[in-house]
Amino acid sequence: MQHLLLLHGAMGAKEQFKNIAAALKNEFIVHTLNFSGHGGIPIAYENFSIPFFAAEVMNYLDNNNLDKVSLFGYSMGGYVAMYVALNYQERISSVITLAAKFHWDKSTAEKEIKMMDAETIASKLPNFATQLQARHAPLDWKLLLRKCADMLHDLGEENTLKLEDYANVKTKSLLLIGDRDKMVTIDETIAVYKQLPDAAMGLLPSTPHPVEQVNEQVLLVMMKQFLRRSEVQ
Repeated sequence: MQHLLLLHGAMGAKEQFKNIAAALKNEFIVHTLNFSGHGGIPIAYENFSIPFFAAEVMNYLDNNNLDKVSLFGYSMGGYVAMYVALNYQERISSVITLAAKFHWDKSTAEKEIKMMDAETIASKLPNFATQLQARHAPLDWKLLLRKCADMLHDLGEENTLKLEDYANVKTKSLLLIGDRDKMVTIDETIAVYKQLPDAAMGLLPSTPHPVEQVNEQVLLVMMKQFLRRSEVQ
């Protein structure tokens, strides 16, 4: 059976993939992990970065004796998956991204960072703050938020993956985006899709950015179809 590793987004955790993992377990050997600082995992490095999280993916593969896997990454997890596919191509069978933010510049980063103010979240979105506290306990979710914001600032200063880099990602890829995503644009997704040598693209209807609001049945159909085709080719 094909090994499939699911990668969560910034401020997310592997628990968000519980239903998806359960639905895939009969056809794939499904793996999940929590990046440092997420899901209660201690912060293992002073500064977050895409290369750092990619190294954690590779450590997971090595520690679990996995020679080759397919990757599914949501949001930041999708960006990490693409970085891994570029730099460790021999270890990756295929890549699926969902709502991955590929385009970063200063104005884009500043816009996202403004929405990551802990005090504003705590006062205006108390239910979300409670959810973050529970998801990342016993760690301080406010510290995690600041570290993720610092990472976005760095991406705004210099995007880790340039558009031209995707031409060197030879891995079979599927880029998925929701048609109501307010963080990721369809245009930036198309731009990356056009650069990839072996890629497909899918648009999820009536779908915003948060993974909790994705129609899992539609997503699973698209994932399974792509992974089956990738395995036999």
